[in-house]
Amino acid sequence: MRLQLFGTSGCHLCEQAEDIIAACRVDHNVTIDNIDIAEQEQWQARYAIRIPVLRHPATQQELGWPFDFATVMAFITGLKNDD
Repeated sequence: MRLQLFGTSGCHLCEQAEDIIAACRVDHNVTIDNIDIAEQEQWQARYAIRIPVLRHPATQQELGWPFDFATVMAFITGLKNDD
């Protein structure tokens, strides 16, 4: 499964999110694409005050901050159950 993590450089919450997601990837076959919202205006407009945001591009489902290990695991499991 491929997920996107929207964030930006220097964002300490984004770093925390990366650590949480890395721990979840151990149990699931998940690939994370880190997307810097500074690269496109549309991402800045959509995510600027919401980052970090974990997104499943195939379904457009999003998980916004704050989240923890259990929340990310539930998000991933829910996506797998929808397949």
